[in-house]
Amino acid sequence: MQSTEQFIGATQPHNGRPTWIWSTERAGRDEFSRGISDAIEHCVMRLAPRPGERILDLATGTGWTSRAVARHGASVIGVDTDPDLLHIARTKAASAERLLIHYRAAEPDDLPFATGEFDAVVSTFGVMFTSDPETTAEELARVCRKGGRIALTTWLPGSTLSQVFEVMRRYMPPASTPEPQSPFDWGRPERIHELLGHAFKLRFEKGVSFYREPSGEAAWDTFSRSHGPTRSLASSLDSRQRVALRREVTAFHAGFTTELGICVPREYLLTVGLRV
Repeated sequence: MQSTEQFIGATQPHNGRPTWIWSTERAGRDEFSRGISDAIEHCVMRLAPRPGERILDLATGTGWTSRAVARHGASVIGVDTDPDLLHIARTKAASAERLLIHYRAAEPDDLPFATGEFDAVVSTFGVMFTSDPETTAEELARVCRKGGRIALTTWLPGSTLSQVFEVMRRYMPPASTPEPQSPFDWGRPERIHELLGHAFKLRFEKGVSFYREPSGEAAWDTFSRSHGPTRSLASSLDSRQRVALRREVTAFHAGFTTELGICVPREYLLTVGLRV
C-alpha cells in the first residue's frame, strides 16, 4: 500500500488527503456500500436512467452506483481520484455482472469531459466530501447538458451518521483556522441551492437508510475496517485512545439494538435537478 505522502502526491494537493482517507482498506469499501445500497437504489430510481443515456457517476468508489445505473441500459462513466478503487470497480463490473462501464481517474473539481457531455450526473454520498464544493458544483453543471438531470444523496446534518462523526471528532487534532465547511452542509437544501440552484431546477426528498449489523461490536469492526475516516483515525491513535474510540463507537451503535441485532436509521437528503 502507498504511504500517505506517496498517495497524496498522486492527486491535486487539496484533494490528496480526503482521497487517502476514503481509500484506506479499498477492498472493504464495497462492503460499506452494501450498507447504503437502499439509499443508492432510491437515488437511481429518482434519476430514472434510460437505455442509451450517457451518465457520469462522480466519486464512484468501487462502483456500486455505476453498476446500479448501468443495469438500466445507460452508458456509464465512473470517476474517482483513486486508481486502485477504480481497478476494483472494473473487476466487479466485468466479472460479477459483465456490465460495460468505463472508469477513469479524475479530480472532481477538474473533470476531463466536454461541456454538456452527459445526459445526467449522479453522486451517492461522495460529492459532499469534496475539498472544493463551489468548483466541483460548477463542474457538475458544466458537464451536464441543458435539459439533463442531476441526482445526489447527502447525509443530513444531525443524522445518526453525522453523530458518529461527532464522536470521532473528540479524538481528532484541533481543526485548522478557519475551520473548513462541514460536508454535512450538503444535507441542507439551502446549501444545495447556493451551489447548484443557478444551473438546475432543484427538488428534494428525504430518505432513511437502515444500517444493520449483528451487534454494536460488529459495527465497529465494519467501520474500522471499511469506513475510510474511521480506519484512518483509529490508525493514528495510541492504544489507549483507540480502545476509547472503539468503546464509544460500539456503544453508540448498541443504542439501536433490536431482538435481532442493531438497526440504525441514517437520514439523508436526495436532490434531483433539471439542468436549465
